[in-house]
Amino acid sequence: MFSRRLQWDQSRNRISERLEAYRQTGKPLLDLTGSNPTHAGFAWPSDLLAPLADERALAYDPDPRGLLSAREAVADYQQCSTDQVLLTASTSEAYSYLFKLLADAGEEILAPRPSYPLFDFLAALELVRIVPYPLFYDHGWSIDMAALEEAITDRTRAIVVVNPNNPTGSYLRASELAALERLCARHDLALISDEVFADFALTDGDSDRLLSVARGVDPKTTAFSLGGLSKACALPQLKLGWIVSNSPAALGRLELIADTYLSVSTPVQMALPKLLAGRHEIQRQILERLRANRQRVPGALAVEGGWTAVIRVPRLESDEEFVLRLLDEEGVLVQPGFFYDFPTSTQAVVVSLLTPEADFAEGSQRMEAAVNRLLRG
Repeated sequence: MFSRRLQWDQSRNRISERLEAYRQTGKPLLDLTGSNPTHAGFAWPSDLLAPLADERALAYDPDPRGLLSAREAVADYQQCSTDQVLLTASTSEAYSYLFKLLADAGEEILAPRPSYPLFDFLAALELVRIVPYPLFYDHGWSIDMAALEEAITDRTRAIVVVNPNNPTGSYLRASELAALERLCARHDLALISDEVFADFALTDGDSDRLLSVARGVDPKTTAFSLGGLSKACALPQLKLGWIVSNSPAALGRLELIADTYLSVSTPVQMALPKLLAGRHEIQRQILERLRANRQRVPGALAVEGGWTAVIRVPRLESDEEFVLRLLDEEGVLVQPGFFYDFPTSTQAVVVSLLTPEADFAEGSQRMEAAVNRLLRG
């Protein structure tokens, strides 16, 4: 009686089973995987949520693109025109809108690998298919443009980039954007740039690094930049995201989709200008922690930005076996590379740089001890 959209394997993997068993022992756990900023011990202003009490929110006057004052705040943040902005309840909802907009059932969207394991689920709910294209590592992460073009078929409708990528932390380069523009023009494709972590650069920038496609894309390429409060203000519970596009035709159609749902609440839209204006203090705290923790993992693979680090581990056992060993022997939890579709040639685990510094320092030392034991046999 149920839709085939939800025919996903919901069985637990070995790591989740072992983690549950470990927690039942009552032994302390050093969790280096947490990515929820509201559980990470930051200092929040006492009046942070005061803008949600704006009495104007008692009136319901919906605008499918989002209230003008809220879109103006996003436009100022994104350095774009207010007319280019459409609000959503989250970045995930933004993807669902864009997949509805760009693809019919059975058509394809290209997305990077490695990347956060969410695209397949979002696409399945829209009856479209994600086709991966690879990133490769050579003193830094880059898009494999030849492999990307080989993945394009007559069913491809869009290319997704994540800037900076989660978990590799690599930013899009101007030279890569130029190549993507050529591909999009040649194959009549749209470009979707997920920029939720763009504010969190951990290294000095260079002239080739792009913080936002919205500010650099060729006008002839139909492009969409995604962002939201979840990362920009570290407020995932307030549920507000946005799409910025250079295409009036696309925005007109997105407005029809948004008008069907009207999902963004009025109080958070009213509060958005003050929330975005006050983002700098929480971003300062987060960046200090990210950079401090990044210094404790010198073996990480070229982290330019974002909240995660990728760490190579010995190829003497699988990344899953290493994660289980680390949990059992050291009481430290990290994520295996296969969660993010890393190629087998990159034996790696992933850690959250958002972890409180004392826990991260202790966990890093224990992980180093586990690696040394493994190397000694």
